[in-house]
Amino acid sequence: MKLHILAIAAHPDDVELSCAGTLIKHARMGQAVGIVDLTKGEMGTRGTPELRLEEAQVAAKAMGVAIRENAGMADGFFKNDQEHQLKLVQYIRKYKPEIIIANALADRHPDHGKGGRLIADACFLAGLRKVSTQQDGKEQEAWRPKRVFHMIQDRPAEPTFIVDITDCFEQKMEAIKCYKSQFHDPKSNEPITYIATEGFLKNIEYRDATWGKRIGVRYGEGFVSENITGIEDLDHLLLPEIA
Repeated sequence: MKLHILAIAAHPDDVELSCAGTLIKHARMGQAVGIVDLTKGEMGTRGTPELRLEEAQVAAKAMGVAIRENAGMADGFFKNDQEHQLKLVQYIRKYKPEIIIANALADRHPDHGKGGRLIADACFLAGLRKVSTQQDGKEQEAWRPKRVFHMIQDRPAEPTFIVDITDCFEQKMEAIKCYKSQFHDPKSNEPITYIATEGFLKNIEYRDATWGKRIGVRYGEGFVSENITGIEDLDHLLLPEIA
């Protein structure tokens, strides 16, 4: 299956927290959208890797994405090296996305920044014909996404652009809540973590509301691009006025 957008992130729930609204929006437009999680989040304090995988698939259905795969890298210990780059090159060539959404290039969790750089590097390498990868015993064709955009995660960053997700925000929050093992549950006996505090999801709402305010809409998601993004004409920067 060829995808229009492929989101790649270090942990299950990274995508939901940071760019789910954008993925939902494009899926609603009839475009093929997919996700590859680098790890199972097995170092997470709460839940189990098996439960996290189940929650990730439920969240994928909630977002309406076409595919979700897990690369099986080691949570906390994967590297930006040849082995891991080639593994990602296989996914990029398999799905041939026009756009890649990747982890932030720097963040509170070291896997996020490490993952962001790994994904960006793999996108470049995927376009080199002399980088050899196989799928089902057959040589893969070179493919380089047209754009790589980095999500903004826990650490604040100045966005290159902001996507209006007002109509998709509630669906985004439902996708996030599919990770019942990870977020606040007054009935849970597991340790309280940074993301399991009672106010964490409210902070996500406040952040998206802040991005939205900056572009004159109710909710938004910010992205960072290392390269300048072009537009066809100025009308592509126009948004309808908020009611």
